[in-house]
Amino acid sequence: MSTSTPEAVKKLLENMQTDLRSLSMECKKKFPPVKEAAESGIVKIKTIAARNTDILASLKENSSEVVQPFLMGCGTKEPKITQLCLAAVQRLMTHEVVSEAAAGNIINMLWQLMENGLEELKLLQTVLVLLTTNTVVHDEILSKAIVLCFRLHFTKDNITNNTAAATVRQVVTVVFERMVAEDERFKGIVEQPTPVQGNTNRRSVSTLRPSAKDAYMLFQDLCQLVNADAPYWLVGMTEMTRTFGLELLESVLNDFPGVFLQHQEFSFLLKERVCPLVIKLFSPNIKFRQGSSSAASPAPVEKPYFPICMRLLRVVSVLIKHFYSLLVTECEIFLSLLVKFLDGEKPQWLRAVAVESVHRLCVQPHLLRSFCQSYDMKQHSTKVFRDIVNALGSFIQSLFIVPNTGNPAATNAPAGGSGAQAAAQGGPGAGGQGGSLITQAAFEYRGTWIPLMTVSVQGSAKATYLEMLDKVEPPSIPEGYAMSVAFSALLDLVRGITSMIERELAKEEEEVAVRREANPDQNAQAEPEAHLVWEEMVSACWCGLLAALSLLLDASTDETATESILKAELTMASLCGRLGLVTPRDAFITAICKASLPPHYALTVLSSNATNLNNKAYSIQGQTVQIISPSSESHQQVVAVGQPLTVQPQGTVVLTAKNIQCMRTLLNLAHCHGAVLGTSWQLVLATLQHLVWILGLKPGVGGALKPGRAVEGPSTVLTTAVMTDLPFISNILSRLFESSQYLDDVSLHHLINALCSLSLEAMEMAYGTNKEPSLFAVAKLLETGLVNMDRIEILWRPLTGHLLEKVCQHPNARMREWGAEAVTALIKAGLAYKHNPPLAQNQRLQLLLLNPLKELSNVLHADIRQKQLESVLQILQSQGDSLGPGWPLVLGVIGAIRNDQGESLIRTAFQCLQLVVTDFLPTMPCMCLQIVVDVASSFGLQNQELNISLTSIGLLWNISDYFFQRGEAITQDLEREEAALQKQAREKGEPLNRPFHPAPPFDCLWLCLYAKLGQLCVDPRPAVRKSAGQTMFSTIAAHGTLLQQSTWHIVVWKVLFHLLDCVRKSSTTADKEKIESGGGNILIHHSRDTAEKQWAETWVLTLAGVARIFNTRRYLLQQLGDFFKAWEVLLDHIQSAALSKNNEVSLAALKSFQEILQIGTPVKDSAMPTEALALAVMGVPPVLIDPLSASGPGRHLLRSDSMLERLTRYNGAELQAPPQGEESALEDAALWWSAWNTWYRTGTDSTRPPSGGTGTDRPSFVPSQPFLTALVQIVPALYQHIETGFSMEDLRKLGVILHGAVSIPISSDASPFILPSYTEAVLTSLQEAVLTALDVLQKAICVGPESLQVMYPAIFEQLLLFVEFSCKPPQYGKLETKHVANAKYNQAEWVALNYVPFAERSLEVVVDQYHKTACHKAVINEKVLQNIIKTLRMPLGLKYACPSESTWKLAVSSLLKVLSIGLPVARQHASSGMFETMWPELANAFEDFLFTKSTPPDNVSIQEFQKNEAIDVEVVQLISTEILPFANFIPKDFVGQIMTMLNKGSIHSQSSSFTEAEIDVRMREEFSKVCFETLLQFSFSNKVSTPQEGYISRMALSVLLKRSQDVLRRYVDDERLSGRCPLPRQQVTEIIFVLKAISTLMDSLKKTQPENVDGTTWAQVIALYPTLVECITCSSSEVSSALKEALGPFKDFMQPPVSRVQNGES
Repeated sequence: MSTSTPEAVKKLLENMQTDLRSLSMECKKKFPPVKEAAESGIVKIKTIAARNTDILASLKENSSEVVQPFLMGCGTKEPKITQLCLAAVQRLMTHEVVSEAAAGNIINMLWQLMENGLEELKLLQTVLVLLTTNTVVHDEILSKAIVLCFRLHFTKDNITNNTAAATVRQVVTVVFERMVAEDERFKGIVEQPTPVQGNTNRRSVSTLRPSAKDAYMLFQDLCQLVNADAPYWLVGMTEMTRTFGLELLESVLNDFPGVFLQHQEFSFLLKERVCPLVIKLFSPNIKFRQGSSSAASPAPVEKPYFPICMRLLRVVSVLIKHFYSLLVTECEIFLSLLVKFLDGEKPQWLRAVAVESVHRLCVQPHLLRSFCQSYDMKQHSTKVFRDIVNALGSFIQSLFIVPNTGNPAATNAPAGGSGAQAAAQGGPGAGGQGGSLITQAAFEYRGTWIPLMTVSVQGSAKATYLEMLDKVEPPSIPEGYAMSVAFSALLDLVRGITSMIERELAKEEEEVAVRREANPDQNAQAEPEAHLVWEEMVSACWCGLLAALSLLLDASTDETATESILKAELTMASLCGRLGLVTPRDAFITAICKASLPPHYALTVLSSNATNLNNKAYSIQGQTVQIISPSSESHQQVVAVGQPLTVQPQGTVVLTAKNIQCMRTLLNLAHCHGAVLGTSWQLVLATLQHLVWILGLKPGVGGALKPGRAVEGPSTVLTTAVMTDLPFISNILSRLFESSQYLDDVSLHHLINALCSLSLEAMEMAYGTNKEPSLFAVAKLLETGLVNMDRIEILWRPLTGHLLEKVCQHPNARMREWGAEAVTALIKAGLAYKHNPPLAQNQRLQLLLLNPLKELSNVLHADIRQKQLESVLQILQSQGDSLGPGWPLVLGVIGAIRNDQGESLIRTAFQCLQLVVTDFLPTMPCMCLQIVVDVASSFGLQNQELNISLTSIGLLWNISDYFFQRGEAITQDLEREEAALQKQAREKGEPLNRPFHPAPPFDCLWLCLYAKLGQLCVDPRPAVRKSAGQTMFSTIAAHGTLLQQSTWHIVVWKVLFHLLDCVRKSSTTADKEKIESGGGNILIHHSRDTAEKQWAETWVLTLAGVARIFNTRRYLLQQLGDFFKAWEVLLDHIQSAALSKNNEVSLAALKSFQEILQIGTPVKDSAMPTEALALAVMGVPPVLIDPLSASGPGRHLLRSDSMLERLTRYNGAELQAPPQGEESALEDAALWWSAWNTWYRTGTDSTRPPSGGTGTDRPSFVPSQPFLTALVQIVPALYQHIETGFSMEDLRKLGVILHGAVSIPISSDASPFILPSYTEAVLTSLQEAVLTALDVLQKAICVGPESLQVMYPAIFEQLLLFVEFSCKPPQYGKLETKHVANAKYNQAEWVALNYVPFAERSLEVVVDQYHKTACHKAVINEKVLQNIIKTLRMPLGLKYACPSESTWKLAVSSLLKVLSIGLPVARQHASSGMFETMWPELANAFEDFLFTKSTPPDNVSIQEFQKNEAIDVEVVQLISTEILPFANFIPKDFVGQIMTMLNKGSIHSQSSSFTEAEIDVRMREEFSKVCFETLLQFSFSNKVSTPQEGYISRMALSVLLKRSQDVLRRYVDDERLSGRCPLPRQQVTEIIFVLKAISTLMDSLKKTQPENVDGTTWAQVIALYPTLVECITCSSSEVSSALKEALGPFKDFMQPPVSRVQNGES
């Protein structure tokens, strides 16, 4: 809480009044004056409080009076009162209400109390409060207060002493703090510079401000007091100790260095007073030598005194730390003294304290640098920095050297620090516990054991003995303490220097980089100044450091200590490397390497390096320090036992934990500081290789080392401790080489060279022994290569050269395998790497990378070849598309495979080839294509692996496909190359050596391909045969366009027909024995289980192939001259195959026949533009470069001139026939007629029904449906070519074969596949084909000349034969067939087809065709219409009895259609008598249909019946529209027949089979009505041309009326008889019908002209009236309503018109 808030002030006033009251109470009796003063004080305070607003300020003004009562109270010397008063005074001080005067009074009063020895602690407290709360105390008062504290420090009471000491310290601090605060306040104000006097008087403080002055006076007096002189300012001091004085000096110097550095006056004090004082006080320590007998010296030497000596060293540390810049010379003296104090002859405690001081320096690297600059780098100056380091080193060494036992001082050395005593005291000495583990951290060397303690945190020098300010006697130094401090000092020194220099180096590099960026032209250099200092520092200290560190490393038994030592060596090595100091660098690295290996390990590279160093002995202060070589008897934990990697097997060697630790450091060094190692890589890698070997690490993928299995015997033994370390070590090893990517080129070369030479050594060792080789170097070469891909060129040759020439050829398999692994991994990585510029633009680099792959082929070892091929595969998979000029090289590697090599090699090589063909043909140069063909066929011919042979044939096809697609580009490339080759050949004067030479290069490529396939087509293995055959034909057929004519001649006669002959011969002579399934586990399908069947397959393939070629290439082949001969040969082959008794072969033969007939057929789809169409037919890709017409490289591919023209040129003119000269037309016709004859022979032979024999004999061979279908399908194609000469005779031949083919039944086992399920009415494909054939003929006749049209009737005849099948299926010989519906497939051997759909379709065709041809002469003359009607009579007559309901319906509709076309024609030709015979046929047909003998099936629904009735109605309507109106053109008998029929129809006959409800529907009422209407219509027709006709209709009418009269009468009678019982439904229906007929008649009469109606008719109509009236009584409502309608019209006849009667009579 603040002291100035109103609450605080109020409280203060209250407290003061309370204090004064208490005081007056206490002094009431004994001290009345005090009581009065107190009471007046109360009044005074009240007054102040009442009168002033700022109470504190007025209190301060009046403080002398306010304080007075309390001071008087203190004067009483009564303890209680004194205490009360001091407390009150302190309260006033805290509220800062004490003025300067009051303060003086208070101090004087305190002084009195002090002199009386009263309340000493309270006094100190009061002084402290007074000085710390405000700054009113100055000058003499201040000095008096300080003296008071000093005086209290030297009392007899311990507590008071200590409190006073603390107070003094605080007061001194306060004085200096006031000065600092004052400086702060005046910082901004510029002072008048004081005139400098010649010799500044030391008491001249006139220039200082008040607080500064106090501080100056105080410090000056402290110096005086320490020097045992009288003080100037601290008047009244009685005694003082040096130790206390030194402590105070030190604290001021340490806490307020700024004061001394900023104020000249203080700097002066430092130089003139402090330094001389220190040097003077040091003298006893310098002169004293331990062990020299004091008697010998004339003057007694003052012994060094620990408290002072220690404090002096503290002061020196502070001076050096803060004021080095002021006191350069003095510091040189101090530092030299320090170094001397480390001497072995000084007392132990002195050495310990000195070492602590040195440690303090070691943690200040900038200071050390200043030493180096100020001393070591100056001429004629002490090399202070070097001396410090060397002194530390020799100090450490001296601790290990057992002192001379004759020296008496050794035995009474206070600390007993020597190893001998340690051993005597039972310390773990030389022999004590040789093998046991030493738990305490310690150093042990040649029997001297020195424990190691934790003395301070790294980087801070926390001293122990420099802090022992309370000790008077020298302390006993524990064993190992000095060593521990020296050790820490050493480490801190290294750490400090290295981190400082490295920081500055980094900063400098940054600045250089910035400067470079700013102006790139200037080559920015660092200032050499700084570098010199750094180099000097390193040069000065490295020997001493290395000596000490190596010794410590050897002696260390503690992992942490070892780690620190190694870190120090590592950082030094790295720093030396960075500064380019080679010797020290190598020295440090050698030290680490040696420490990594077992002791005395024979490693030449290290020993040679070490001897250089060992010869240098360094002199340190006259004492020679030898760099100690490691001792072997250190008691270390053994963690691994392994084999040495040396030429002579020397048993085993032992690795200790420390060795492993050193190894880790070595790895760390190489990993982090590889760039500065340079030539020392050799050292590092050699060491690592040996260690890796001893530990048994073996290389794995990518060169990383993994712990291997113990390879040879029990030689390698690893403890669990090291096992856990191994993964870490191998990881760092890998990272080490990964980090090589950050090295510059030079460092990288150092690394590679080092590895290569290591590898050579390892190979030397591996010769002639079966010992496992060291693969370290090879593995690491690989790893280094992999991470440096971006600059692979600079290291490729040394790297791969070494691996190929040396490692891959090595007899040791493991070594060899790794060589190959390394080479291939590098090549793969090199190709995969994204180089800049990319490989595609850098062919030289690409070939450089691929070359080692080829060179691997020279290695004879199979394991290397396998590796090589595997990597080829991987390269293809990843980089295949960018190999370019590297292809011949890669293909060479793949193709270097022969039969004698193992299967796995062949398989791997083949995988590569597959990849090449599938993915990479377009990316390789064309000259390589021939190589690809050769390589692929060599895989086809090898006999190790059937699957590979087959697949390689597939590859040949892919290759050919590629040739074709890229034909033009390839041709151009090849021709370019050919030209180049020819030029070369001419220059050399040799002929051009290339297979098939005279042919153009592209054709040669094809011929090579065919040659290879030809060999494969006659392979003994059926699978290869089949595959090769297919491929060969596909290639020739698909791509033959590209060949020249001359080449084709070879292809046809030498390749194709030759092949056909061989195959036919082999097929007919092949073995019919069943082949047992091959190899037991491969099942052979029954269709291929004999050699004969296998050859049949080959025959099929070959024939099909040749035919396809003849089809697609006919025009090309026709120009070869002997085409007709070739054609005949081909047809002969086809016929013999078609008639072979093998279904497969015969069917295939027909397929081939079909194929050769498709040549030049007009394409149906005329919508396609011709060009595109032509292209599509040929299978030519849309972009095709024409080699003949392209005039230059820049020409656009698809030009405006017709693509067709170009294709025609390109494809050897095969789209359009050659110009149709007479000759060629004749030749063409000859070809086709030759084909027709072949077809006819084949058809006749195959469709001839079997002769004789009863149905039970199975015919020897019945052709299959597919065969027949194919046979018939040939007709359309063939016919197109022979239509011009096709005669009636040919048509008849054709008809026989078609009829025969359709009649052939199906064998029951095939029927499920051919016949549709019975419910569907579908044509079989054979039937489709037959109709198509006839359709083609009909169309041809239609567009053909007159002469052809005589064939129409024959076609109708053929079709009508087929129509009859619907009711009367055909027979095939005497073979018994069952209808499919009732044939359970397994019972009947032969199944007849369902001919209904076929017949119906034929009928549709007939109608359609008749529609087109009704008027043709031939059609009329040959009575086609009559034949159609005659044929249709059968289904029409059968009606419901037809096998299929659809048949009669179709027959009716067809009849109607035909008549609608045919009747007008018949009428036209009535006079000619052509149609005489037709009319009776027609009348019979109508009769049979309308009044059929068959009854409808019971299950017909009403709707169905109505539909059927509608059909009958349609027929009647036809009669009424098409026949009766033209009665005069039609024979009378026919008309009579028709009338009779209509009469019969209108007189309704009922069928008795219906249920009551259905009768009205099923009576065909509608039909009767129509018949009746028609009858009536023609009865009243006024166009009666002959009296006979009128008579017919009159007669018809009267018959009708008479019949109506009868029905009505009978009905009336029956009704009367039946009474209540209703009449039968039929009778009711009949009467209703009659009534309806009457009303219809009435309607007709009304509409007709009166003169057309006969009188007798009227009479008969009127006579009906009474009968109708009689019916009125009937009970049926239906009859009543009908009656009403019938009676209605009679009203029109109620008055008989006279005129009409007369007319009627006339």
